Amino acid sequence: MIMKKHKQPEVWLRGPIPEVPQLLQPAAHALLQTCEELPVWLEDFDENLLWTKPAGRASIGFHLQHLIGVLDRMMTYSKEEKLTEAQFNYLNQEGTEVENITVADLIAAFKHKVDEALAYFKILDTSVLLESRKVGRKALPSTTLGLLFHAAEHSQRHLGQILVTASLLKYEE
Repeated sequence: MIMKKHKQPEVWLRGPIPEVPQLLQPAAHALLQTCEELPVWLEDFDENLLWTKPAGRASIGFHLQHLIGVLDRMMTYSKEEKLTEAQFNYLNQEGTEVENITVADLIAAFKHKVDEALAYFKILDTSVLLESRKVGRKALPSTTLGLLFHAAEHSQRHLGQILVTASLLKYEE
C-alpha cells in the first residue's frame, strides 16, 4: 500500500484556512490532512477486516470510532461543557463491532466532526485560548488551546496507526 502522490502540497503548505484564527491554523491543517489521508490509506480496504485486531492491537474500526469520539469530547471540554450521556455511551462503545457500518460511514462521520470543529474554530474568541479547562471525570488541567491542539495531533497519531494496521492486514491477506 503506497501513498498516492498528492496533486497538491499537504494541507499546511496550501496557506491559511479562511476565517480560522492564525493560532488555530495548525490544528485545522492537521484535522484536514487526516480527512484527506483516511480515504487514501483505506482505499480498497476489505470491510471484513474492519474489526480485526492484528497481534491483539486495536482494529481499524476502533481507531475510526476513536477519532470521532475524541474530537467530539475535546470540543466539548474546550467549551467548558460536561459530556452528555450520549457522549459517554459513545465512549463506552468505542471498539465494539457495529454491524453494517462501513469504513466509508466512519470516515464520513469523522469528516462531519472535523467540519463542526472548523466551524467552532471560526467563531472562537481567541482570548480564551490560554484559559484553563478541565478534562474528564478527574478534571485534569488543560487549556482551550491544549485541548484543540490535542484533538488535532491525536487525529494524526491515529491516522498513523490506521495506515500501519491497514498495511499489515492487507499484507496478511
